[in-house]
Amino acid sequence: MSFDLPRNVILPVDEIDVRLVAEQHPFERDNQAAIAENWRQEIEEKPALFDGTVVLLSALAWRDNRLVGRCHAVKYSTFMLWRKNREASGAEHAYGHAMLVAGDNALVAIRMGPHTVLAGSVYFAAGSFEPIDFRDGLVDVDFNMIREVREETGLDLTTATRGRRHHALSTATGTVLFRRYHVDEPADEIARRIRAFVAAEADPEIEGPVIIRHAADLPVGLAAHMKPLIEWHFADSEAS
Repeated sequence: MSFDLPRNVILPVDEIDVRLVAEQHPFERDNQAAIAENWRQEIEEKPALFDGTVVLLSALAWRDNRLVGRCHAVKYSTFMLWRKNREASGAEHAYGHAMLVAGDNALVAIRMGPHTVLAGSVYFAAGSFEPIDFRDGLVDVDFNMIREVREETGLDLTTATRGRRHHALSTATGTVLFRRYHVDEPADEIARRIRAFVAAEADPEIEGPVIIRHAADLPVGLAAHMKPLIEWHFADSEAS
């Protein structure tokens, strides 16, 4: 299967069959010394980094609106080295995005905090898949999305109206699985709630909210994968 899906195009996804397997990812197995040395350098620069557990793909394919993949639990330090050695690594990254749509149809994203790896970057509140996001070995993308939004912004999207299906955008840097989450409040009110949450946190992960009101409203620091998602949303706001 390996990696077999169209790149740089938004794909409809009606079924996600991405599974966590027990075997160590070959990239982690074969690069132990380099992983350790790179991690030493990373924490010298950003001491707040934590070597937790995330997942990396060893296969991903898309056929007939169905996404099928295989992933492995790896240390965050492994992921950090992989980011610098993506080509011919035999590994890829996938992550979820809850596309937060306010009652006035604006999108509400976040800007990452200065102590994080992606300091200043703007995207929808999100994080890498972790073992906790899997049910009987199968990834629960919506659980991941809701969990990450709650952790970063304090918002609870469990009762938000979800888009009919997921979509995916696969690029050279990774594959994002995204879905609209509609809430009733206008964007300014949602942003106020996020700012209040961040102000109350001892060590917030994000700097604050970023409101995007139309397709050309592209903030400084916008992550590269976000532009096509924003354009897709505003091109047809009634789509699934």
